[in-house]
Amino acid sequence: MPIALLALTISAFAIGTTEFVIVGLLPTVAADLQITLPSAGLLVSLYALGVAFGAPVLTALTGKLPRKALLLGLMALFTLGNLLAWQAPGYNTLVAARILTGLAHGVFFSIGSTIATGLVPKEKAASAIAIMFTGLTVALVTGVPLGTFIGQHFGWRETFLAVSALGALAFVVSFFFVPSAIAHTPPASLAQQLKVLAQPRLLLVYATTAVGYGGSFIPFTFLAPILQQSGFGASAVGWVMLVYGVSVAVGNLWGGKLADTRGPVAALKLIFALLAAVLLLFQFTAPHPWLAVATVLLWGAVAFGNVPALQLDVVRQAERHTPDAVDVASGLNIAAFNVGIAFAAWAGGLVVTHMGLMHTPWIGAVVVLGALALTFWSGRLDRRARMPAPTLSPQRATAH
Repeated sequence: MPIALLALTISAFAIGTTEFVIVGLLPTVAADLQITLPSAGLLVSLYALGVAFGAPVLTALTGKLPRKALLLGLMALFTLGNLLAWQAPGYNTLVAARILTGLAHGVFFSIGSTIATGLVPKEKAASAIAIMFTGLTVALVTGVPLGTFIGQHFGWRETFLAVSALGALAFVVSFFFVPSAIAHTPPASLAQQLKVLAQPRLLLVYATTAVGYGGSFIPFTFLAPILQQSGFGASAVGWVMLVYGVSVAVGNLWGGKLADTRGPVAALKLIFALLAAVLLLFQFTAPHPWLAVATVLLWGAVAFGNVPALQLDVVRQAERHTPDAVDVASGLNIAAFNVGIAFAAWAGGLVVTHMGLMHTPWIGAVVVLGALALTFWSGRLDRRARMPAPTLSPQRATAH
Protein backbone atom coordinates (compact mmCIF):
# COMPACT_ATOMS: atom_id res chain seq x y z
CA MET A 1 0.00 0.00 0.00
CA PRO A 2 1.45 3.41 -0.94
CA ILE A 3 2.30 5.55 2.09
CA ALA A 4 0.23 8.35 0.53
CA LEU A 5 -2.82 6.07 0.69
CA LEU A 6 -2.03 5.45 4.35
CA ALA A 7 -2.19 9.23 4.86
CA LEU A 8 -5.72 9.29 3.41
CA THR A 9 -6.73 6.38 5.65
CA ILE A 10 -5.39 8.15 8.75
CA SER A 11 -7.29 11.26 7.70
CA ALA A 12 -10.51 9.26 7.28
CA PHE A 13 -9.96 7.65 10.69
CA ALA A 14 -9.48 11.03 12.39
CA ILE A 15 -12.50 12.55 10.64
CA GLY A 16 -14.73 9.58 11.44
CA THR A 17 -13.68 9.71 15.08
CA THR A 18 -14.39 13.41 15.55
CA GLU A 19 -17.78 13.10 13.84
CA PHE A 20 -19.26 10.49 16.16
CA VAL A 21 -17.20 10.69 19.36
CA ILE A 22 -19.29 13.63 20.56
CA VAL A 23 -22.20 11.19 21.04
CA GLY A 24 -20.34 9.40 23.82
CA LEU A 25 -19.22 12.69 25.38
CA LEU A 26 -22.54 14.54 25.37
CA PRO A 27 -23.26 14.35 29.14
CA THR A 28 -19.66 15.30 29.96
CA VAL A 29 -19.67 18.30 27.62
CA ALA A 30 -23.09 19.44 28.85
CA ALA A 31 -22.03 19.27 32.50
CA ASP A 32 -18.70 21.03 31.93
CA LEU A 33 -20.10 23.87 29.82
CA GLN A 34 -23.27 24.09 31.94
CA ILE A 35 -25.60 23.66 28.97
CA THR A 36 -28.64 21.45 28.44
CA LEU A 37 -28.45 18.08 26.69
CA PRO A 38 -30.46 19.42 23.70
CA SER A 39 -27.94 22.27 23.33
CA ALA A 40 -25.12 19.74 23.43
CA GLY A 41 -26.99 17.71 20.81
CA LEU A 42 -26.75 20.67 18.44
CA LEU A 43 -23.01 19.97 18.28
CA VAL A 44 -24.00 16.88 16.27
CA SER A 45 -26.50 18.81 14.12
CA LEU A 46 -24.21 21.70 13.22
CA TYR A 47 -21.31 19.40 12.36
CA ALA A 48 -23.58 17.47 10.01
CA LEU A 49 -24.80 20.69 8.39
CA GLY A 50 -21.16 21.64 7.82
CA VAL A 51 -20.63 18.34 6.02
CA ALA A 52 -23.84 18.74 4.00
CA PHE A 53 -22.78 22.23 2.88
CA GLY A 54 -19.11 21.42 2.38
CA ALA A 55 -19.58 18.32 0.24
CA PRO A 56 -21.47 19.83 -2.73
CA VAL A 57 -20.85 23.58 -2.46
CA LEU A 58 -17.25 23.92 -1.30
CA THR A 59 -16.14 21.02 -3.47
CA ALA A 60 -17.51 22.85 -6.51
CA LEU A 61 -15.91 26.15 -5.46
CA THR A 62 -12.48 24.56 -4.92
CA GLY A 63 -12.59 22.45 -8.07
CA LYS A 64 -9.70 24.22 -9.80
CA LEU A 65 -7.24 23.95 -6.90
CA PRO A 66 -4.41 21.37 -7.08
CA ARG A 67 -5.48 18.24 -5.21
CA LYS A 68 -2.47 18.06 -2.89
CA ALA A 69 -2.74 21.71 -1.89
CA LEU A 70 -6.46 21.28 -1.23
CA LEU A 71 -5.88 18.11 0.79
CA LEU A 72 -3.25 19.82 2.94
CA GLY A 73 -5.53 22.81 3.44
CA LEU A 74 -8.39 20.56 4.52
CA MET A 75 -6.29 18.65 7.04
CA ALA A 76 -4.89 21.93 8.38
CA LEU A 77 -8.44 23.25 8.81
CA PHE A 78 -9.51 19.99 10.42
CA THR A 79 -6.58 20.04 12.85
CA LEU A 80 -7.11 23.70 13.75
CA GLY A 81 -10.83 23.07 14.27
CA ASN A 82 -10.10 20.29 16.75
CA LEU A 83 -7.46 22.40 18.52
CA LEU A 84 -10.08 25.14 18.79
CA ALA A 85 -12.49 22.60 20.33
CA TRP A 86 -9.75 21.57 22.78
CA GLN A 87 -9.26 25.16 23.93
CA ALA A 88 -12.89 26.32 23.55
CA PRO A 89 -13.66 28.72 26.41
CA GLY A 90 -17.39 28.24 25.97
CA TYR A 91 -20.23 26.74 23.99
CA ASN A 92 -20.22 29.20 21.07
CA THR A 93 -16.54 28.58 20.35
CA LEU A 94 -17.11 24.83 20.43
CA VAL A 95 -19.99 25.25 17.95
CA ALA A 96 -17.69 27.20 15.61
CA ALA A 97 -15.04 24.49 15.90
CA ARG A 98 -17.55 21.77 15.03
CA ILE A 99 -18.77 23.66 11.96
CA LEU A 100 -15.19 24.19 10.72
CA THR A 101 -14.32 20.51 11.06
CA GLY A 102 -17.61 19.56 9.40
CA LEU A 103 -16.76 21.70 6.37
CA ALA A 104 -13.36 19.99 6.08
CA HIS A 105 -15.06 16.59 6.40
CA GLY A 106 -17.48 17.28 3.55
CA VAL A 107 -14.82 18.32 1.05
CA PHE A 108 -12.36 15.60 2.11
CA PHE A 109 -14.66 12.72 1.27
CA SER A 110 -15.68 14.41 -1.97
CA ILE A 111 -12.08 14.54 -3.23
CA GLY A 112 -10.58 11.63 -1.29
CA SER A 113 -11.76 8.96 -3.70
CA THR A 114 -10.26 10.72 -6.73
CA ILE A 115 -6.95 11.23 -4.93
CA ALA A 116 -6.88 7.58 -3.84
CA THR A 117 -7.46 6.32 -7.39
CA GLY A 118 -4.71 8.62 -8.64
CA LEU A 119 -2.19 6.91 -6.37
CA VAL A 120 -2.54 3.39 -7.79
CA PRO A 121 -2.82 1.66 -11.18
CA LYS A 122 -6.28 1.78 -12.73
CA GLU A 123 -6.99 -1.89 -12.02
CA LYS A 124 -6.51 -1.25 -8.28
CA ALA A 125 -8.71 1.85 -8.08
CA ALA A 126 -11.61 0.19 -6.24
CA SER A 127 -9.26 -1.35 -3.69
CA ALA A 128 -7.64 2.04 -3.06
CA ILE A 129 -11.03 3.63 -2.34
CA ALA A 130 -11.96 0.72 -0.06
CA ILE A 131 -8.70 1.10 1.88
CA MET A 132 -9.33 4.80 2.41
CA PHE A 133 -12.88 4.19 3.67
CA THR A 134 -11.55 1.51 6.01
CA GLY A 135 -10.44 4.47 8.11
CA LEU A 136 -14.08 5.39 8.70
CA THR A 137 -15.06 1.86 9.69
CA VAL A 138 -12.08 1.50 12.03
CA ALA A 139 -13.00 4.88 13.56
CA LEU A 140 -16.45 3.58 14.48
CA VAL A 141 -15.05 0.32 15.86
CA THR A 142 -12.05 1.70 17.78
CA GLY A 143 -11.69 5.49 17.46
CA VAL A 144 -15.07 6.45 18.89
CA PRO A 145 -14.91 4.07 21.90
CA LEU A 146 -11.30 5.08 22.58
CA GLY A 147 -12.17 8.77 22.26
CA THR A 148 -15.09 8.26 24.64
CA PHE A 149 -12.77 6.49 27.09
CA ILE A 150 -10.28 9.38 26.95
CA GLY A 151 -13.08 11.90 27.46
CA GLN A 152 -14.54 10.02 30.43
CA HIS A 153 -11.19 9.62 32.21
CA PHE A 154 -9.16 12.69 31.22
CA GLY A 155 -11.80 15.20 30.10
CA TRP A 156 -13.62 15.76 26.82
CA ARG A 157 -11.11 18.40 25.71
CA GLU A 158 -8.31 15.82 25.65
CA THR A 159 -10.32 13.77 23.16
CA PHE A 160 -10.22 16.64 20.68
CA LEU A 161 -6.51 17.14 21.38
CA ALA A 162 -5.89 13.49 20.52
CA VAL A 163 -7.90 13.81 17.29
CA SER A 164 -6.00 16.96 16.33
CA ALA A 165 -2.75 15.00 16.78
CA LEU A 166 -4.07 12.44 14.29
CA GLY A 167 -4.95 15.28 11.91
CA ALA A 168 -1.44 16.71 12.24
CA LEU A 169 0.06 13.27 11.56
CA ALA A 170 -2.08 12.91 8.43
CA PHE A 171 -0.99 16.39 7.30
CA VAL A 172 2.71 15.56 7.70
CA VAL A 173 2.46 12.21 5.91
CA SER A 174 0.42 13.81 3.11
CA PHE A 175 2.93 16.66 2.77
CA PHE A 176 5.87 14.31 2.26
CA PHE A 177 4.32 11.40 0.38
CA VAL A 178 1.27 12.53 -1.61
CA PRO A 179 2.51 13.50 -5.09
CA SER A 180 2.03 17.08 -6.22
CA ALA A 181 0.72 16.15 -9.65
CA ILE A 182 -2.58 14.29 -9.24
CA ALA A 183 -4.82 14.25 -12.29
CA HIS A 184 -8.46 15.03 -11.64
CA THR A 185 -11.56 16.03 -13.47
CA PRO A 186 -13.23 19.21 -12.22
CA PRO A 187 -16.13 18.48 -9.86
CA ALA A 188 -19.68 19.21 -10.87
CA SER A 189 -20.67 22.85 -10.97
CA LEU A 190 -23.47 24.18 -8.82
CA ALA A 191 -25.61 24.39 -11.97
CA GLN A 192 -25.13 20.66 -12.61
CA GLN A 193 -26.07 19.91 -9.02
CA LEU A 194 -29.25 21.96 -9.31
CA LYS A 195 -30.12 19.98 -12.45
CA VAL A 196 -30.00 16.77 -10.43
CA LEU A 197 -32.16 18.31 -7.71
CA ALA A 198 -34.80 19.09 -10.32
CA GLN A 199 -35.48 15.35 -10.78
CA PRO A 200 -38.47 14.30 -8.60
CA ARG A 201 -37.41 10.65 -8.58
CA LEU A 202 -34.00 11.51 -7.17
CA LEU A 203 -35.55 13.85 -4.63
CA LEU A 204 -37.61 10.92 -3.36
CA VAL A 205 -34.42 8.90 -2.82
CA TYR A 206 -32.79 11.82 -1.00
CA ALA A 207 -35.85 12.18 1.22
CA THR A 208 -35.74 8.45 2.00
CA THR A 209 -32.05 8.74 2.86
CA ALA A 210 -32.53 11.73 5.16
CA VAL A 211 -35.59 10.31 6.93
CA GLY A 212 -34.42 6.69 7.15
CA TYR A 213 -30.86 7.41 8.24
CA GLY A 214 -31.87 10.35 10.40
CA GLY A 215 -34.58 8.49 12.31
CA SER A 216 -31.97 6.33 14.00
CA PHE A 217 -30.03 9.40 15.12
CA ILE A 218 -32.92 10.79 17.18
CA PRO A 219 -32.10 8.33 19.99
CA PHE A 220 -28.46 7.68 18.98
CA THR A 221 -27.46 11.31 19.54
CA PHE A 222 -28.53 10.92 23.17
CA LEU A 223 -27.38 7.32 23.62
CA ALA A 224 -24.85 8.17 26.35
CA PRO A 225 -27.31 10.00 28.65
CA ILE A 226 -29.95 7.33 27.97
CA LEU A 227 -27.51 4.64 29.10
CA GLN A 228 -26.45 6.64 32.15
CA GLN A 229 -30.07 7.27 33.13
CA SER A 230 -30.65 3.53 32.77
CA GLY A 231 -27.93 2.74 35.31
CA PHE A 232 -24.76 2.44 33.23
CA GLY A 233 -21.67 4.06 34.71
CA ALA A 234 -19.92 6.73 32.66
CA SER A 235 -16.98 4.39 31.99
CA ALA A 236 -19.32 1.71 30.61
CA VAL A 237 -20.56 3.97 27.82
CA GLY A 238 -17.29 3.55 25.92
CA TRP A 239 -17.70 -0.23 25.96
CA VAL A 240 -21.25 0.05 24.65
CA MET A 241 -19.97 2.31 21.85
CA LEU A 242 -17.43 -0.41 21.03
CA VAL A 243 -20.24 -2.96 20.73
CA TYR A 244 -22.12 -0.55 18.47
CA GLY A 245 -19.06 0.05 16.28
CA VAL A 246 -18.39 -3.65 15.73
CA SER A 247 -22.04 -4.14 14.84
CA VAL A 248 -21.90 -1.26 12.35
CA ALA A 249 -18.98 -2.87 10.52
CA VAL A 250 -20.89 -6.16 10.23
CA GLY A 251 -24.10 -4.38 9.24
CA ASN A 252 -22.41 -2.54 6.40
CA LEU A 253 -21.27 -5.83 4.86
CA TRP A 254 -24.65 -7.51 5.45
CA GLY A 255 -26.55 -4.57 4.00
CA GLY A 256 -24.36 -4.52 0.91
CA LYS A 257 -24.87 -8.22 0.22
CA LEU A 258 -28.61 -7.89 0.79
CA ALA A 259 -28.84 -5.00 -1.68
CA ASP A 260 -26.83 -6.97 -4.25
CA THR A 261 -29.02 -10.06 -4.01
CA ARG A 262 -32.49 -8.56 -3.52
CA GLY A 263 -32.09 -5.11 -5.05
CA PRO A 264 -31.94 -1.82 -3.15
CA VAL A 265 -35.68 -1.22 -2.69
CA ALA A 266 -36.44 -4.71 -1.39
CA ALA A 267 -33.41 -4.54 0.88
CA LEU A 268 -34.48 -1.16 2.28
CA LYS A 269 -37.99 -2.42 3.02
CA LEU A 270 -36.55 -5.19 5.19
CA ILE A 271 -33.87 -3.03 6.82
CA PHE A 272 -36.20 -0.14 7.68
CA ALA A 273 -38.77 -2.56 9.12
CA LEU A 274 -36.09 -4.19 11.27
CA LEU A 275 -34.67 -0.82 12.34
CA ALA A 276 -38.08 0.45 13.46
CA ALA A 277 -38.63 -2.80 15.38
CA VAL A 278 -35.22 -2.55 17.10
CA LEU A 279 -35.81 1.07 18.13
CA LEU A 280 -39.19 0.13 19.58
CA LEU A 281 -37.51 -2.78 21.38
CA PHE A 282 -34.89 -0.42 22.83
CA GLN A 283 -37.73 1.60 24.34
CA PHE A 284 -38.34 -1.37 26.67
CA THR A 285 -34.84 -2.85 27.05
CA ALA A 286 -32.96 0.40 27.82
CA PRO A 287 -33.54 0.15 31.62
CA HIS A 288 -32.04 -3.38 31.69
CA PRO A 289 -28.24 -3.29 31.12
CA TRP A 290 -27.62 -6.62 29.38
CA LEU A 291 -30.78 -6.43 27.30
CA ALA A 292 -29.84 -2.86 26.35
CA VAL A 293 -26.38 -3.95 25.15
CA ALA A 294 -27.92 -6.77 23.09
CA THR A 295 -30.37 -4.30 21.53
CA VAL A 296 -27.57 -1.83 20.73
CA LEU A 297 -25.75 -4.69 18.99
CA LEU A 298 -28.78 -5.29 16.75
CA TRP A 299 -29.28 -1.55 16.32
CA GLY A 300 -25.82 -0.93 14.89
CA ALA A 301 -26.23 -3.66 12.29
CA VAL A 302 -29.52 -2.38 10.89
CA ALA A 303 -28.85 1.35 11.40
CA PHE A 304 -25.89 1.34 9.00
CA GLY A 305 -27.01 -1.65 6.95
CA ASN A 306 -29.18 0.71 4.89
CA VAL A 307 -26.21 2.78 3.64
CA PRO A 308 -25.12 0.52 0.71
CA ALA A 309 -28.73 0.09 -0.47
CA LEU A 310 -29.43 3.82 -0.34
CA GLN A 311 -26.28 4.58 -2.33
CA LEU A 312 -27.02 1.84 -4.86
CA ASP A 313 -30.58 3.11 -5.29
CA VAL A 314 -29.48 6.68 -5.99
CA VAL A 315 -26.89 5.49 -8.53
CA ARG A 316 -29.48 3.39 -10.38
CA GLN A 317 -32.01 6.21 -10.42
CA ALA A 318 -29.35 8.66 -11.62
CA GLU A 319 -28.34 6.32 -14.44
CA ARG A 320 -31.96 6.37 -15.56
CA HIS A 321 -32.85 10.04 -15.07
CA THR A 322 -29.54 11.97 -15.18
CA PRO A 323 -26.99 9.66 -16.84
CA ASP A 324 -24.54 12.52 -17.35
CA ALA A 325 -24.45 13.38 -13.64
CA VAL A 326 -24.30 10.07 -11.75
CA ASP A 327 -21.37 11.19 -9.60
CA VAL A 328 -23.19 14.40 -8.71
CA ALA A 329 -26.30 12.48 -7.70
CA SER A 330 -24.24 10.12 -5.54
CA GLY A 331 -22.45 13.02 -3.86
CA LEU A 332 -25.72 14.77 -3.08
CA ASN A 333 -26.91 11.61 -1.35
CA ILE A 334 -23.96 11.97 1.03
CA ALA A 335 -25.28 15.45 1.78
CA ALA A 336 -28.74 13.92 2.36
CA PHE A 337 -27.29 11.55 4.99
CA ASN A 338 -25.92 14.53 6.88
CA VAL A 339 -29.10 16.59 6.52
CA GLY A 340 -30.85 13.63 8.14
CA ILE A 341 -28.34 13.58 11.01
CA ALA A 342 -28.67 17.34 11.52
CA PHE A 343 -32.47 17.24 11.59
CA ALA A 344 -32.53 14.17 13.84
CA ALA A 345 -30.17 15.60 16.44
CA TRP A 346 -32.21 18.83 16.51
CA ALA A 347 -35.53 16.97 16.68
CA GLY A 348 -34.14 14.66 19.35
CA GLY A 349 -33.29 17.72 21.41
CA LEU A 350 -36.90 18.89 21.18
CA VAL A 351 -38.09 15.46 22.32
CA VAL A 352 -35.70 15.52 25.28
CA THR A 353 -36.82 19.03 26.25
CA HIS A 354 -40.57 18.50 26.01
CA MET A 355 -41.03 14.75 26.59
CA GLY A 356 -37.88 13.27 28.10
CA LEU A 357 -34.88 11.14 27.09
CA MET A 358 -36.72 7.84 27.15
CA HIS A 359 -39.15 8.94 24.45
CA THR A 360 -36.45 9.28 21.78
CA PRO A 361 -36.38 5.58 20.75
CA TRP A 362 -40.07 5.27 19.85
CA ILE A 363 -40.08 8.69 18.14
CA GLY A 364 -37.11 7.51 16.07
CA ALA A 365 -39.01 4.33 15.19
CA VAL A 366 -41.97 6.36 13.92
CA VAL A 367 -39.66 8.44 11.72
CA VAL A 368 -38.06 5.28 10.30
CA LEU A 369 -41.55 3.96 9.49
CA GLY A 370 -41.96 7.16 7.44
CA ALA A 371 -38.87 6.12 5.46
CA LEU A 372 -40.40 2.67 5.02
CA ALA A 373 -43.52 4.28 3.53
CA LEU A 374 -41.34 6.31 1.14
CA THR A 375 -39.56 3.10 0.13
CA PHE A 376 -42.85 1.39 -0.71
CA TRP A 377 -43.79 4.44 -2.79
CA SER A 378 -40.43 4.26 -4.54
CA GLY A 379 -40.96 0.59 -5.37
CA ARG A 380 -44.41 1.35 -6.76
CA LEU A 381 -42.97 4.05 -9.03
CA ASP A 382 -40.29 1.63 -10.22
CA ARG A 383 -42.91 -0.97 -11.12
CA ARG A 384 -44.89 1.63 -13.06
CA ALA A 385 -41.76 2.69 -14.94
CA ARG A 386 -41.09 -0.93 -15.96
CA MET A 387 -44.67 -1.56 -17.14
CA PRO A 388 -45.03 -1.28 -20.94
CA ALA A 389 -47.43 1.37 -22.16
CA PRO A 390 -50.77 -0.10 -23.29
CA THR A 391 -51.11 -0.39 -27.05
CA LEU A 392 -54.42 0.21 -28.80
CA SER A 393 -55.62 -1.87 -31.73
CA PRO A 394 -56.31 0.08 -34.95
CA GLN A 395 -60.04 -0.38 -34.44
CA ARG A 396 -59.98 1.02 -30.91
CA ALA A 397 -57.59 3.76 -31.87
CA THR A 398 -60.00 5.10 -34.50
CA ALA A 399 -63.02 4.70 -32.24
CA HIS A 400 -62.04 7.84 -30.45
